Amino acid sequence: MRITTFGIPLFFALLLLIISLFNSHGEEAISKDQHIGVMPKCEPLLASRFKDLDELKQVVDIEYEVFGVHEDTIEGLVRLTYGGIETELQSGISQDDIIKVRDGKVMDAVGLMIESPYAIRNRIHLNKIYKLARRRPLIFGEGDIAFYDLALACVSNMNFDYTYIQTPRDTSEKGFINTYNHIIAQALITSIFSKKMADFVADVHELKNMPELVHGNFSEDQLIDSNNNPVDNYVDIINNEIGQQIGIALKAKYGITPDTEWDNVLLTAYMNDVWQVFCEISGVVPKPFVIHDTLMKKMSRKINRVKYDLTYFSVK
Repeated sequence: MRITTFGIPLFFALLLLIISLFNSHGEEAISKDQHIGVMPKCEPLLASRFKDLDELKQVVDIEYEVFGVHEDTIEGLVRLTYGGIETELQSGISQDDIIKVRDGKVMDAVGLMIESPYAIRNRIHLNKIYKLARRRPLIFGEGDIAFYDLALACVSNMNFDYTYIQTPRDTSEKGFINTYNHIIAQALITSIFSKKMADFVADVHELKNMPELVHGNFSEDQLIDSNNNPVDNYVDIINNEIGQQIGIALKAKYGITPDTEWDNVLLTAYMNDVWQVFCEISGVVPKPFVIHDTLMKKMSRKINRVKYDLTYFSVK
């Protein structure tokens, strides 16, 4: 990149702005949600129960709003309405853009700052969420767990003798596991940080998977892809919103703040409340979590370590 004499002051001004933003601790990310939520009343969706996008549209109202074309990319917004829930996904940065800045150069950060100053301000909390969402044994020790392990435990705790299974795919990765993973992760991110942060994390993830979601111009290959297709992603968007509503309600119920010390008692009660929602609205019959469950102890300990930047070898 060539910087002219005229451009040098502007370049360094931008650089100083980035540095000042980097030094921000992202207060927005941990701000208290201003309203007490109620538990959602609509049934979580399972991608395994829809054979194609047309079938999903019989259940979920999908509307597109196209803004225009920028650098050969169609920009727009998709609005999903289902069971009293209305949620939107708009063109913007993706998870890949954030990773590129993390591994890239200053000018990549300049671009991200312009596109999404929120991501720059809150990069510390985004990094914490990334740690909670991934197994990181090199940081937290052998046997480290993540949100996904909570979803697996939920499926293991299901009483399949009394749970309605519509198709064998319900018990696959595209069924209960994926649905629980999105709802539980979004609920906990909302409770620990904020709905705004949970919504941001969800949006950049879905835009990474398929940017065409905002305008609906899918290729034939995308529509029939068994691993990543619009049905999967739209179902995820609905379940993310359900998770966020649960997170707001439980944040209020337990008085969760940025200073809350998590333990196995709190997390067990929290997870059983999430279970109760599944049971009431989905016909799922679960075995409750118990406070001496090793998973509850390990996950609550990890939440605290991530919050306070502690590793497996740290002493708090």
